Amino acid sequence: MATGAEPEPPAAPGPVVMIPADRAHPRKLSEEFALILKEFEVEHVTLREVMGLLHGRGYVLLIMLLALPFCTPVPLPGLSTPFGLIIAIIGARLACGAQPWLPARLLDTRLPPAVFGKVFTLTRKVILGFERLLRPRLLWITASPRLEQLHAVPMVICALLLLLPLPVPFSNAIPAWGILLIAGGLLERDGGFIVAGYIASLLALVFFGLIAVFGVQVTESIWKWLH
Repeated sequence: MATGAEPEPPAAPGPVVMIPADRAHPRKLSEEFALILKEFEVEHVTLREVMGLLHGRGYVLLIMLLALPFCTPVPLPGLSTPFGLIIAIIGARLACGAQPWLPARLLDTRLPPAVFGKVFTLTRKVILGFERLLRPRLLWITASPRLEQLHAVPMVICALLLLLPLPVPFSNAIPAWGILLIAGGLLERDGGFIVAGYIASLLALVFFGLIAVFGVQVTESIWKWLH
């Protein structure tokens, strides 16, 4: 029935609600990352919002998310240092048996949507491969909280190597794979992935050791030539 009153204007659209994961029925890895990337299509997303989306499995998945871009040949200038720092902070607290924590300034860091959209396109096969390969095995490797703390140590070492801004091919990819494999193994209690992560971490240490040795030799050769 007409009342002569002016129609109310349509309500303004509210903010996008990021629905957290169901702890009882966790999503697949590809679904977790696809949901995050869907948010990147419309706006910048902060680490705090990502943590809300991954509630219950957040910090280990966050480590994987931050290491994943460096497993591809896509250049990411300026990102290895802050991302490596975040991984190192989380890994150090996990290694000490403390509750994972990040400073508010890092939680409010905005992640660039264009970069992650491009990277996720290239790494979709990696995520699907992880889903097929990850499964509980070699359970003695993750049989106690102490062992899980120990497995966080190589992640911290690789994160410290990752944050070094070296313009050398594979200087990001090798430690990033060490982080990604161990994080995936911890997430699904896959001892095989954790062992592979240790091997990648050892390769990263050898690789950076060679960079240090040959870097000193090249520097000395240039210095002699100049004098």
